[in-house]
Amino acid sequence: MVVYFLYIKAELEEIALLSLNPKSNLCIDIRNPTKSDETREKIIINPNEYARRQGGEKDSLCCQAVDHHFSITWEKSETSSFLNILSKEELQTLLKKNKGKQEGSCLFRRVIPANDEDLCTIRNVTPDDYLQFVPVAAFEGRGIEPYAFHPMGGEFIIKSQGGHVFEGDDVDLSDDWADWDTENEVSVCVMEFESKFEIKYYVEKVSQFCRECFKIGYIFSGGCKSLK
Repeated sequence: MVVYFLYIKAELEEIALLSLNPKSNLCIDIRNPTKSDETREKIIINPNEYARRQGGEKDSLCCQAVDHHFSITWEKSETSSFLNILSKEELQTLLKKNKGKQEGSCLFRRVIPANDEDLCTIRNVTPDDYLQFVPVAAFEGRGIEPYAFHPMGGEFIIKSQGGHVFEGDDVDLSDDWADWDTENEVSVCVMEFESKFEIKYYVEKVSQFCRECFKIGYIFSGGCKSLK
């Protein structure tokens, strides 16, 4: 199981908060973590709808059965792979549950420096984050790697410095966005929007892989050399 963070950055003018709408559909590109040329582009994930796993179905990492937001069976694979959007509470519960597990069950691996631990949460973008990447969403992947995000409109909620809220189809960050805050008679805008995905945590059964490659995360970028 791997936890991917979706990061965004943008230049904000007269905006107090830029936040991801937790109920909005998300459009992303995904790939097979062990075969990077096997991809699916612009799939739509609805965070409000869970698909329940069928009775004997197993995932690609042999983890416990869980409900999920999206699933796929990659070519020549006998098992399904799953992707889940995590709320802030689900993310913290997952990390707390797996933190400190030792070899013999699962090894919990943090892929960021320890002094950045406070940054391992999802939050809103503020003017203090000027052109800095901020984690706004977390995805739990089991055999699926998200690698690109495509704004469609409606994913974000914007609060102006004067307190006016813009949301829904009025907010489309697929390009530079601007609107007029009529209550405060000021123009607000979001420019230079960018996004990226990064791996932040993973939990894996060490016995399935070469421990040295596992330590450096090599298994998620092409497979373990010692097992080929």
